[in-house]
Amino acid sequence: MRPTTGSVPGVIDSSVLAAAANEQTVTWGQTIMLSIVQGLTEFLPISSSGHLRIISELLYGNDAGASFTAVVQLGTEAAVLVYFWRDIVRIITAWFKGLKNPALRDFDYRMGWMVIVGTLPVSVIGFLAKDAIREGLRNLWITAGVLVAFSVVFIAAERYGKKKRSFDKLTMKDAVVMGFAQCLALIPGVSRSGGTISAGLFMGLEREVAARFSFLLAIPAVLASGLFSLPDAFNPEAGQAASGAQLLVGTGIAFAFGYASIAWLLKFVSNHSFSWFAAYRIPVGLAVMGLLATGMLNAT
Repeated sequence: MRPTTGSVPGVIDSSVLAAAANEQTVTWGQTIMLSIVQGLTEFLPISSSGHLRIISELLYGNDAGASFTAVVQLGTEAAVLVYFWRDIVRIITAWFKGLKNPALRDFDYRMGWMVIVGTLPVSVIGFLAKDAIREGLRNLWITAGVLVAFSVVFIAAERYGKKKRSFDKLTMKDAVVMGFAQCLALIPGVSRSGGTISAGLFMGLEREVAARFSFLLAIPAVLASGLFSLPDAFNPEAGQAASGAQLLVGTGIAFAFGYASIAWLLKFVSNHSFSWFAAYRIPVGLAVMGLLATGMLNAT
């Protein structure tokens, strides 16, 4: 690189470094837009990480980074905590009581173990594969292809799932199967709720039951992911850096839209087919492929 005027040959001018750093900084407009997208899409089976990746590239010409995304997810997970607060407190209380007294080991006690066991697969795989998740898997060709391909799974789950088992019929087998399905959400384009709800439907759970357990199952993993990624969210080398104020505002926006999204989805799936989301995902995936093929979007 040719040195700037007044610089020492072989040494990059400080202004160049500053400019490079600014190029890796999340703007306020980007923070607000991506936080709204995160809140609206986190709980819908359309992939929040995929939408954040697509919209960030489409509107801003860059990738906000997996770390920024993971931290903003804390807002939507806070929405889950608030929405399901009574259920969470009841399950945790029953779990501790059951540990002390075997005679008190009721369904809520078993539910506590189901959430713990169901969280283990994504925790282990997510930690071991964190580099691939933050880099290679964020290729937009992968995201677009998965949006289309996994829609077939949605349709199959809706068609072949018996949808007869109520919430009190949940078993540890359901937790294990849905826990491994949650690992698929590490690939942008799959959707955490889409993977786990599909697995629940295949296991014969009612739509609303599969959705509710999907939300409970996601809480420990996403909270851990967000807290683990918090230091990287301020580091340009890990994606795009964001200020503390931006992360705080983004988390708040994601919370508000996420809470509304939970309420809407639970009401929607009780009376509507899961396949409606596939009808949305397929055109979006194909559109992104078209933009990539014509050079209007960069894959990486």
